[in-house]
Amino acid sequence: MSDKHGPSVIFDLDGTLVDSEPNYYEAGRRLLAEHGVSDFSWERHTDFIGIGTRETLETLREQYGLDSPVDTLLADKNRHYLELARASTEVYPEMQKFVELLHAEAVPMAVASGSSLAAIEAVLRGTGLDAFFDVIVSAEEVPRGKPEPDVFLEAARRLGAIPADCVVMEDAPPGAAAAYAAGMRCVAIPYVAATALDPSFRSADLLYAGGQRDFTARATYNWLTGR
Repeated sequence: MSDKHGPSVIFDLDGTLVDSEPNYYEAGRRLLAEHGVSDFSWERHTDFIGIGTRETLETLREQYGLDSPVDTLLADKNRHYLELARASTEVYPEMQKFVELLHAEAVPMAVASGSSLAAIEAVLRGTGLDAFFDVIVSAEEVPRGKPEPDVFLEAARRLGAIPADCVVMEDAPPGAAAAYAAGMRCVAIPYVAATALDPSFRSADLLYAGGQRDFTARATYNWLTGR
């Protein structure tokens, strides 16, 4: 597994490694409340899972007729999110085991996320996952967010890996679409159960239709290593 021609694994962060979506929802709810919007629901939030924060705010700004520039909204939402993330972010237990398995075998790993770099670093530090990842890529650092492949291609470049040798771990259809656009394999662990039927997931190389409750570190490791 440590051979340079072996697979590299690129993890989405939110909803894949950690259950940060409740924090993102609350940050968005607080932000919109500051602008007089009181009807932002969890169901509406789930429409944006897997989509970058900037792209999400561009849509919400238009939908609710917000006057503030997107950059201001982004900074305010990040402020709310960082406050919540530093207080509490849950790592999925089987994902923790999977990361530890890969790390023990010196498998190259990266985190590639639509979140801001500050948010990614705060979550990784707060959960201790920063000890396992030398490569971190935020959608802030590339021209286009998911479902475009830019963030995954940049992660592969920094890992020194070719896309065909990379496996992406994803919880949302836009991320799976980005993985395929990058020419990478994808392990899909849907955060929203209904999205398991999404075309981007139906063609996944490995699909855990029940999401995190079905995911196991050992089974995924065995699949990755061909055992």
